[in-house]
Amino acid sequence: MTTVYELDAVRVSIGSAEIIKGISLTLQDATLTTIVGPNGAGKSTLMSVLSGVREDYEGQCRFHGREMSQWRKGDLGRQLSFIPQNVRIEFPFTAEQVVFMGRTPHCHGLFETPHDRDAVHRAMETTDTLPFAQRDFRALSGGERQRVILAGALAQEPSVLLLDEPTTFLDLKHQISTYVLLEKLAREGICVIAVTHDLNLAASYSDRIVVLSHGEVAADGVPGEVVTAKVLSEVFEVDAEIRSGSTGRPWVSYEQPMGAREQRTW
Repeated sequence: MTTVYELDAVRVSIGSAEIIKGISLTLQDATLTTIVGPNGAGKSTLMSVLSGVREDYEGQCRFHGREMSQWRKGDLGRQLSFIPQNVRIEFPFTAEQVVFMGRTPHCHGLFETPHDRDAVHRAMETTDTLPFAQRDFRALSGGERQRVILAGALAQEPSVLLLDEPTTFLDLKHQISTYVLLEKLAREGICVIAVTHDLNLAASYSDRIVVLSHGEVAADGVPGEVVTAKVLSEVFEVDAEIRSGSTGRPWVSYEQPMGAREQRTW
């Protein structure tokens, strides 16, 4: 495997609040890494640094050996695709046109090439979005929109795929199929990094889980090392039982927030 990111003592402050507090990580290709943690842990802020969206960080964030600030946006766009939590499109584009936007970093003229059309078709087929390719994107359900946005990212043909909560709005079938796809992309050599609140999806499909708490790395390793009752108690403040799934990976059975037994319900 090849090192894609090297983070050394990365810090991010917004106003007087320090959101990221000296994170150091090495992230590699051919790996599905999920980033988990409570609300406010710094997950989305870290993703904004990895994507090059946020440049006002301290420390070092090197992408393929070069500091993120030294990369031209066009060059980054041909290698890296980032799906943030919320994507708003207010114009009357069809779903297919939205997916074609993913080809923008590769375009050198006004017309799509046969390769562009093939990339878009493959991406829509992979994400099960071909049936509504000609529908107005704004008329789609939240889950359908999410899959179209993912198709646009795949059409970009990136070597790095960053996703912030990729299964938001998705039904159970498409939550699972999304992570099966992310796992497959990692096996094909892509560096896939996803933020999620679903520990069981993370444990079932990730090669590596990074747990953030209060802007710091609280745990980092393979699912069996990270998804433990101790980590869930200390970081998420919940009592939970960790079981072994059919594949031998951990499975979290949630009980209740710590201290809830002492609380009375009226």
